[in-house]
Amino acid sequence: MAPSSHAFEIAIVGGGIVGLATAMALAERTGSVAVLEAEDKLAAHQTGHNSGVIHSGLYYRPGSAKARNCVEGREAMYRFCAEHAVPHERCGKVVVATRDGELALLDELERRGRANGLTGIARLDPAGLRQLEPHAAGIAALHVAETGIVDYSVVSQAMARVAAAAGARIFTGTRLFGVARKPGELILQTTLGEVRARTLINCAGLQSDRVARLCGLDPGLRIIPFRGEYYTLRPERRALVRNLIYPVADPRLPFLGVHFTRMIGGSVEAGPNAVLALRREGYRWLDVSPADIADMIAFPGFWKMGMKFIRVGAAETYRSLSKRAFVHALRRLMPEIEPEDLAPGGAGVRAQAVDASGKLVDDFRILEAERMIHVLNAPSPAATASIAIGRAIAEKALAHALAQV
Repeated sequence: MAPSSHAFEIAIVGGGIVGLATAMALAERTGSVAVLEAEDKLAAHQTGHNSGVIHSGLYYRPGSAKARNCVEGREAMYRFCAEHAVPHERCGKVVVATRDGELALLDELERRGRANGLTGIARLDPAGLRQLEPHAAGIAALHVAETGIVDYSVVSQAMARVAAAAGARIFTGTRLFGVARKPGELILQTTLGEVRARTLINCAGLQSDRVARLCGLDPGLRIIPFRGEYYTLRPERRALVRNLIYPVADPRLPFLGVHFTRMIGGSVEAGPNAVLALRREGYRWLDVSPADIADMIAFPGFWKMGMKFIRVGAAETYRSLSKRAFVHALRRLMPEIEPEDLAPGGAGVRAQAVDASGKLVDDFRILEAERMIHVLNAPSPAATASIAIGRAIAEKALAHALAQV
């Protein structure tokens, strides 16, 4: 039955993991919830192209929304997976310093992790690193036991089942193209007709800023898509990586650098880089949208961002186009990696919010308006933290509903 024949208390735009976690939290309190997903399947973009890491909370500034939600959400994710038979593993990871200049940053990561309540952190010397990851190379490392792996597409399907069992309606292939206000409700114009709702929650990810503008709001930022490209280790070389091996991240950037990740199915990913995508859902260089490019270049913050990071962007682009350059970056962590060890892998697109000054918005950004909640920036660790984020958004939505009574 088309959603145009129904009215809902709450309509959630976006069927990724944050939208589904929000629907799950709301459906426990009110069954009158709809999830409207533009694609023909759930978790089609950021969630479905995620590397599957359950993040520990090591990286995030203590007290930030990222830190709070990651620490709470991590344990909630482990409990949810256990309760719903979602394959997962608390396997731990190592963060490796490969030169003296990274030791102070490694110290800061250890400080942040302990401040965020991590108890499974251990400082490693080169011998200790080799005990955990015999093929990794570094002068020092942190072992972080709380880190895990999972398939977030499987998690999302489980969340959808829980939400639907509690009464939520989930509609795929339902694209939003207009929102009108009427007394006591919002009228959502979709490809399946009108959907009436008392409250709208925008969890549209790569399209979140556009949904906000459809609602008549200025989000104060623009989503700039960055593609992360991966290689996979050939099956006969997977034994090089036991679990997860990360570099010390550049603190200027919200990206963690190329790393090795064992997936829940047994494969091993190497990557990602971070290159500007030429389409919001641009998973290949050939995926080009003139409209998306025009949208980017018309935004002053895009040019300011580009000027700040032009050298980084050029290096990332070169690494995208040159397998040899990609291998060179991986050899910092694992010197014995050879080009023939790697096969082309998948790619994901990160919805990076950029403000008018060209700043990469690092923390979660949620904009509230009358009858609306817009999740404008939900970067990593949003998948890890999705249950905690969903509960927080649900509380905001229920507060909006009470305010309108």
